[in-house]
Amino acid sequence: MHLGGGGTTLREVLQSYTTHFQWTGNLEHDITTFLLTNNHPNTAVHAQKVGQEAERIAFKYYSDTKTAKAAGLLHDISAVIPPNKRADVAEELGLEVLKEEKIFPLIAHQKLSRVMAEDIFAITNEEILSAVECHTTLKKAATKMDKILFVADKIEWDQPGAPPYLNTISSQLEVSLEHAAFAYISYLWERKETLKVVHPWLRDAYNELKQINPH
Repeated sequence: MHLGGGGTTLREVLQSYTTHFQWTGNLEHDITTFLLTNNHPNTAVHAQKVGQEAERIAFKYYSDTKTAKAAGLLHDISAVIPPNKRADVAEELGLEVLKEEKIFPLIAHQKLSRVMAEDIFAITNEEILSAVECHTTLKKAATKMDKILFVADKIEWDQPGAPPYLNTISSQLEVSLEHAAFAYISYLWERKETLKVVHPWLRDAYNELKQINPH
């Protein structure tokens, strides 16, 4: 896949991460092996947990569980790229890099995970790719699968212990996906002054979802 204006391919940019990686065609096995080979065991565990949670939520909301699990497994594959290099790599590939992503390059990982899913793991399912691309911030006009992965990632966060908003997001998930997504975004919004950046996609999602939430 040629993404950059200069003809740079993602495979060329990530050559050092894929040189010693052998594909088997089993997505779950390959993603786990890819992350372990690149010394990201914690991310491998997190991806497994998010995949399982996304599968559970998808079943609850009558969505494709296989698609949801794949999105969960793939969402953080760009963890192999050092956080401080993610915005630069994204620009090298010709991706749009917002000013917030330049200030806080870690957040650019959701866009990089999408293109890595396409190029390295040959994913063509737009439901998966869209969900992976916005799993950290969500976005306006998000699809059901976008919301499933977004909520699953927040429930199975990658930090020690239980997330402080877990009870709220879990109870709101019994109401709707939108209420669950808004529960987390509201948690962030109440603390937005402490955030390094407020991503415009997050702001758009907040403004949209608050219209359907009474609180």
